[in-house]
Amino acid sequence: MTRFLAATVALASLAPVQARAALFPPLRIIGNVYYVGDDDLASFLITTPKGDILINNGFEYSAEEIRARMKMLGFKITDIKILLVTHAHSDHAAATATLKRITGAKLMAIEQETELLETGGRTDYLFGSSGWFPPAKVDRQFKDGDRIELGGSSLTAHLTPGHTKGSVSYSMDVAEGGRTYHVLIANLGSINPGTEFLHNDRYPKIREDYAATFRIQKELACDVFLTSHASQFGLLAKWKPGMPYDPERFVDPEGYHRAVERLEQRFLETVQAQRDEDQAARDYVNFKKIPQDR
Repeated sequence: MTRFLAATVALASLAPVQARAALFPPLRIIGNVYYVGDDDLASFLITTPKGDILINNGFEYSAEEIRARMKMLGFKITDIKILLVTHAHSDHAAATATLKRITGAKLMAIEQETELLETGGRTDYLFGSSGWFPPAKVDRQFKDGDRIELGGSSLTAHLTPGHTKGSVSYSMDVAEGGRTYHVLIANLGSINPGTEFLHNDRYPKIREDYAATFRIQKELACDVFLTSHASQFGLLAKWKPGMPYDPERFVDPEGYHRAVERLEQRFLETVQAQRDEDQAARDYVNFKKIPQDR
């Protein structure tokens, strides 16, 4: 039985297995792209005849959950040959070191995110020790626009920084039912609480990087819209456990562009609000300097 057929058979009996395992079920997104994350922390498995690629891995405990979901699909965790992340925050990268040990896979990362992975989040510009995770050695660095290839599948890396300095979106083409779909795993420009855009000594270019990300993402081709968080691409609005495979289910270019434009608007409003606060603080200081007996 081929790996693809095994996955199809496993999916047909997924609902009762899920009930026993009390685990959020995996699903086939399109072609050889599968979802193996939980109900919000997205992990994507790309299967090939030469082994698999895993994008994002969640928290430390997520490694065993990913193993279980892969088993439900008929795949083995030891078939993972390449590990990638969309960005190195603990909710997407904390299990990296564990998965490297379990699978022997190579960790690949864009050059701007290597330090964050290898320090276990300690060099993040925003989060303190609450965001730390076990460090993981990067085996190969790549650059913006480079391709990650395995077993006939090819991902293109797009540097989309701001959320972290090395946030990455990945695009690939998938042929299914006589049509080629542009699949985009977009690391959206969401803004974490406490992000400072005007006086950020730890990330001086943050405002420019966010603006560049929105510009880049508006130009990327997207049929199948996926993201680092399931809630961002509406997983549970588009799919419920037990639904059959449908290659059109996650085709949502309009939703993608709305998400990018909505986040860009929030970015612009946040920057303006911080400018207003900054100006108010300067006005107050200048007012205090004016002699009050005039």
